[in-house]
Amino acid sequence: MNSSSGHDMTSHGGHGGARPGGLSVSESGYTLDLDSTILSAGAQAVTFRVTGPDGRPVTEFTPEHEKELHFIAVRRDTTWFQHVHPVRDEKGTWSVELTLEPGDWRFFADIHPVGHDGTMTLGIDASVAGRYDPQPLSEDTRTAHVGEYTVTLDGELLPGEASDLTLTVSRNGRPVTDLQPYLGAYGHLVALRVGDLGYLHVHPEGEPGDGTTEPGPGITFMAAAPSGGTYRLYLDFQHEDVVRTAEFTVRTTAPTPRSDAASEAAHEHMSHRHNGHAHH
Repeated sequence: MNSSSGHDMTSHGGHGGARPGGLSVSESGYTLDLDSTILSAGAQAVTFRVTGPDGRPVTEFTPEHEKELHFIAVRRDTTWFQHVHPVRDEKGTWSVELTLEPGDWRFFADIHPVGHDGTMTLGIDASVAGRYDPQPLSEDTRTAHVGEYTVTLDGELLPGEASDLTLTVSRNGRPVTDLQPYLGAYGHLVALRVGDLGYLHVHPEGEPGDGTTEPGPGITFMAAAPSGGTYRLYLDFQHEDVVRTAEFTVRTTAPTPRSDAASEAAHEHMSHRHNGHAHH
């Protein structure tokens, strides 16, 4: 399967930095249908279907990044992020084990139904019973610690404009140069807009085995923010057969109006960067 190019901002709800995905339970006749939107806390199976324009469960999907469906679960205070891969039966019912804390959650299904032009991200709310202790949003954070690993984020998320984000992985102070492929890439990045959990989903530039992409320590993504605001970024990476998640908070502001000359110069600069002339 071919991974989506890092330059393709139309996939996974990116829409060229315009409207993010995951804001609707239904799109183009496809609907995310949970068996129950009220759940108990703890580890449990969550079951759902994706119904098509004919009202029936969809059973044919084009794999994207090695999976027919990517399922993202996150509590609405942006904690307890989980990226999992459910199993589908022949009738079109998906099931997956989640560990849920009390509170309000958002579930996302990232899919490419056969016959539909491109991927889509559907989103639905669920409530988990129990005492809800929402956590305050972290400050703008560019360094994440995951056990022995440290991941640093370089670059800016720009509203309506594609830009490079580089995440660099080290372990106990030493660069990690033997990252393992995960979902057809050396890292998997999800970005959510704080406030409505609008969903951006991009993959790194390059892919394992292309002759130029190194297995660390840096993983470069191209992304565009749909607006100014605060975003939560979640990087999944695999090392020594374990997938880990590093979390970041990034604040971005809407661009200030520029003169035509300045805008043209900036556009020219971005064109060079996207054509592979960027020097990091």
